[in-house]
Amino acid sequence: MVLQRQSSGHLIVVIGAGPAGIFATRKLVESGHTVVLVNRDIKPGGLAEYGIYFNKHKMKEGIRKQFRTILSSPDVHYVGHVRIGEKADLRLSELQAILQPSATIIAVGAQGTKYLGIPGERMPGVYHAKDVVYHYNLLPPFSGFHFDFGQRVAIIGIGNVMVDVAHYLVHEKRVAEVIVIARRGPRERAYSDAEIKAISANIDGESLRRELERIRARLQIYGQSLESLYDELMKYKDVPAKEGTSPTRVTFQYLSMPVEIVAGSFGHPTTVIVEDTELYKKEGEPFLFPRNLGTRRAIAVDSVVFAVGDEVDEALGIPFEAGIYPTNPSPDPEHPGDEQYQLYDPVKQTVMEGMFCVGWSRKASDGVVGKTRQDAERGVVAVNHYLQRVQPGSSDQIAEKLTRLRQALQIRGVQYVEYPAVQLLERLEQQEAERRGLEFFKLATSHQMLEAIRSGQIKPTE
Repeated sequence: MVLQRQSSGHLIVVIGAGPAGIFATRKLVESGHTVVLVNRDIKPGGLAEYGIYFNKHKMKEGIRKQFRTILSSPDVHYVGHVRIGEKADLRLSELQAILQPSATIIAVGAQGTKYLGIPGERMPGVYHAKDVVYHYNLLPPFSGFHFDFGQRVAIIGIGNVMVDVAHYLVHEKRVAEVIVIARRGPRERAYSDAEIKAISANIDGESLRRELERIRARLQIYGQSLESLYDELMKYKDVPAKEGTSPTRVTFQYLSMPVEIVAGSFGHPTTVIVEDTELYKKEGEPFLFPRNLGTRRAIAVDSVVFAVGDEVDEALGIPFEAGIYPTNPSPDPEHPGDEQYQLYDPVKQTVMEGMFCVGWSRKASDGVVGKTRQDAERGVVAVNHYLQRVQPGSSDQIAEKLTRLRQALQIRGVQYVEYPAVQLLERLEQQEAERRGLEFFKLATSHQMLEAIRSGQIKPTE
C-alpha cells in the first residue's frame, strides 16, 4: 500500500531517516505535506537497521516493511548518503536556502559521544557502545573500525545496550571475561529479561554470590534480599543462547562508580578505578539514586566500553547546550506540549522559527522504536499547529526546489542516492544472501554499496 493524499502545498524537510524521521514522515504525508527526507547513510532505518542486534532478522524485517511502505510514497523524496553539518556535504542553512521548506524537523538521533569526564576516558582501548554496535551491524564507516578488546573487557552501564555489547563479546569475540560495572545495585538494573537471556548462561554464579555478599549491608537498608536477588539474576542460567555455548564468563561490579582509567606502558587501559556507592532516596523521587562513599577499588582490564547513553551531535549547525538541542522553555499557550518540540536559541533567547526536533534528537537514548515512533508522531502534531499560520507553496515550486537540491549536490561531487537505488541495493543483497545460503547479507562499505547500485550487481569477492 502506497501512502497518498491531497496536497497541502507545504514542503517539509526531515533530517535523519531513522525510526523518528521515517515515522514523522508518515504522519506528515498523511497530513497532506510533501517531505524531503535527508539521510547521512545510504540505507534508511537508523537504529532500527544498525542498532538492533544483527541476528534479530525477523524483528528487523518487520520494521523494514513498515519503512518501505512509507518511503514508497510519491510524496516522500529520499536523499541518502548526504551529511548535514558545519563541516559536511551541506550546511543545514544551505539546505534550507535551497529548499525553503515550510518547516524543518531534526531527527538525526544522538550521534554525539557522551563522556563521564574522568581521567583516561579518551585513551586508545576505551570505546563507546554506539561505535561497537554500529561496527557489528556493518554501518559504514564503523564497519571498518578495529577494536582491540583484549581478554578482560569492562562495560560501564547496566541497560540493554550493555547486554548487546556483552552479547557480541561473549558469542562473537569470545573474550575471557566481561566485567559489568554499574553505579546502581542489581535491583536497579535497566536491561530486560528478553535481552539478558543471550548471556545468562555465561554469568558466573559464584562470582555473583560473592559480589552480592560484598554489598549486602548497602542492600539490606532497603530490605533487599540477597537470596531473591540472586534468583532473579540467575533465573535464565539454563536457557541456551541462539549461538550455542561460549567460554566467556560474565561478572558484575555493583554500586561502583568509575572515577579513573589507568593506562599501562603501551598506553592502553590496565585498570579501572571505581569508588563504592550507596543508594539513597531523593525527596519526592520514586527511585533510588547512587552517591559515592569515597572508598576506592581497582579492577584489572584490557579495554573499556562505555554504555552510558549518548548525546546529540554539536556539529549539526543548530544551538547545542549540555549534550542536547535546547527546546522552548516556555509553555505554548495555545497548544501545551508543543514547546517540547520547538527548537530554541538560548543565546538569542528566541524560538527558532519553523524548527523542530523529535526522537533521540529531542531526548537522547530514550526508549526504543515504539517510544520513538510515539515521540515523532507527537512532534508532527506540533508541526501541524505551526503550519496553520504558514503560507503553503505549490507542487511546481516543490519540483523546482528538488531539482536545485540535486544540482547543488552534483556540483559538490556528493554521490547521493534516492529511494529506487536503495530498493535495488536491498534486492541485490537479498539475492546474494540466497546465493550464499545465509539469512542475511550486507555490504560493509559505502563504496561497495554505491558500486553495486551503479553496476546492478555484487561482485563475487565481496
